[in-house]
Amino acid sequence: MFDSLRSVLRFRKFELNPNRRRLATSADVDDLRRLAKKRLPAGVFDYIDGGAEDELTLVRNARAYQTLGFRPRVLRDVSAVDPSCTLLGRPTPLPLVLAPSGFTRIAHPQGELAVTRAAARLGIPYTLSTMGTRSIEEMAAASDSVAWAGDGERRLWFQVYVWKDRQLMRDMIERCAAARYEALVVTVDTPRLGRRERDVRRGMELPPKLGLGTIIDGMLRPSWTWQFLRNDPIMFANVTTSSSGIESPDGSSAIVLADHLSQQFDASLSWDDIDWFRSIWDGKIIVKGIQTVEDALLCVERGVDAACLSNHGGRQLDGAPAPIDLVTPCRDAVGDRIDIIADGGVRRGSDIVKARALGADAVMTGRPYLYALGAAGELGVDWLLDFFDDGMRRTMALCGASTVDELSPALISKET
Repeated sequence: MFDSLRSVLRFRKFELNPNRRRLATSADVDDLRRLAKKRLPAGVFDYIDGGAEDELTLVRNARAYQTLGFRPRVLRDVSAVDPSCTLLGRPTPLPLVLAPSGFTRIAHPQGELAVTRAAARLGIPYTLSTMGTRSIEEMAAASDSVAWAGDGERRLWFQVYVWKDRQLMRDMIERCAAARYEALVVTVDTPRLGRRERDVRRGMELPPKLGLGTIIDGMLRPSWTWQFLRNDPIMFANVTTSSSGIESPDGSSAIVLADHLSQQFDASLSWDDIDWFRSIWDGKIIVKGIQTVEDALLCVERGVDAACLSNHGGRQLDGAPAPIDLVTPCRDAVGDRIDIIADGGVRRGSDIVKARALGADAVMTGRPYLYALGAAGELGVDWLLDFFDDGMRRTMALCGASTVDELSPALISKET
């Protein structure tokens, strides 16, 4: 009897690291979201998790992937599956880009630094936001501080919100060039900020402004509160003062985000401004926020390097199309003249396979790594990227594809 008991009674070694303990209970992105919701103040979580108005587009982004099924082929020798490909003319081990996100440090004190280190370890691009809380130079140093897993030089992109102060834009772009950033990601879907009603209900200000509700919420999440209080103030790291002398709020005092951005963003932005970016930047240019075939074709006409199909994660226009639904018609229209990146709704490696099969060169994701940061810091982001990588390899094997070149629309079925 004792021998039988000994054969079945095996106790796991207790994990001292609390982040690893939490990740041990996680199986997917929804689990990371659940952990982040438990650990972050309600207003912070809703800022990360929420979308515009009724959040129909937010839900549709992910649901559109769920309506796509597979037509797997068998007996195809998938003993060696390789998910690597090229993006912007350079090899990448996985067709995945980490999207820009403002105020990343509200999820974890390391913020963008943690995310770019995780991206460097896998060898995929990370995109720093104009509204980032770490500087252009800090991010370059952080990426260089870890062993770059990709081929060639590290891949950092800089996302540009087009501000009225063009000298400030020029200054930031010159800094990106000096720090060897690969690409500018020009975001074009924010002539006005979308109405994000979770933030309205919370009275959300960034950085979080102390009040009775904030204090109570902080007491319920002591770990986040302690980290927030013992680290440097959260500020916009790149948008303080331009060389022309025009000052811009750095976020060191609490602001209502919608009011701040409405004052800074240039609603007169047009396709002619893409030519202006080309005149001052020698690197790659990606236009983010394309939501129609017509505008994808204009990207080709303007000579940009990639069109990022994006509705801002459902945070701008509620009712905008899901990016994955645009991939095939845009690819049919533009052919191989530019790269196509599908941003939004990706929750599994199988979603990356679907996007590639339909014609995207890569996908971009944001919320999942913010959930991962909130759940377990940098370890959480590493876990997430491994989850995407393993999920893509598994799905390719089960579909009978050993390389991404074997992924085609013939592998995809549309469920009704």
